[in-house]
Amino acid sequence: MAKEFNVPPVVFPSGAGPSVPHQRRAPAPAPSFQPPRPAANPGPNPNLPFMSFDIGSAQPSSSFSSAPVFASGSISYGSFEDEPPLLEELGINTRQIWRKTVSILNPFRVSPNLHEDADLSGPFIFLMAFGLFQLLAGKFHFGIILGWVTVAALFLYVVFNMLAGRNGNLDLYRCLSLVGYSMIPLVIFSAISLFVPHGGVVIFALGGVFVLWSTRVCTQLLVDLASCGEEHRGLIAYACFLVFMLFSLLVIF
Repeated sequence: MAKEFNVPPVVFPSGAGPSVPHQRRAPAPAPSFQPPRPAANPGPNPNLPFMSFDIGSAQPSSSFSSAPVFASGSISYGSFEDEPPLLEELGINTRQIWRKTVSILNPFRVSPNLHEDADLSGPFIFLMAFGLFQLLAGKFHFGIILGWVTVAALFLYVVFNMLAGRNGNLDLYRCLSLVGYSMIPLVIFSAISLFVPHGGVVIFALGGVFVLWSTRVCTQLLVDLASCGEEHRGLIAYACFLVFMLFSLLVIF
């Protein structure tokens, strides 16, 4: 026996039958993009502090020879041409070193006035040159040279002040400077020894000449620059002779 189902009737809208197709609506046009309009300048807020910068009033610089100078006056820089050389800022006066060197090269006309301002830059250069010539000869004596110069300056400082007593005015810094500049003849001897055969009479004769040269220069400078040294010239010369003889043995042997 078949089962019956209750189906509701189909109702079509008015004016359209079951054969009328359904019309699709046309899509709505996409809205055109419009850039946002800039808001009007409302002007500075009177309640807030305002700083104005006038860029057009600044004048371009026509040269780079001078550093900028601020209008406030708190910070200002001068011209680069007024800056001292780098060596002078480091305390190295090349002209003074050259003048002292020239005065040492003439043992009969030593100028003690040039050595009143003591420095260690010149002696350090000559000691490094002395060690370099020894290195060319196959001897590595840089540490020995620096150590012996320090001990020699301390030795001459003690000897001179013991001879001068309370009137002695020789300080250790000046003594080290004088000993370093008096090493110039031995630096020349170290350079000449590279071309002279060792173990002969010639090398010993040259060593004696350059030792006497250094002794005379160092004694003259110590006596002229320090008071109460004229009456003890012989003892000071003997102490200087021992010091420079010790350095000449490094060159000979």
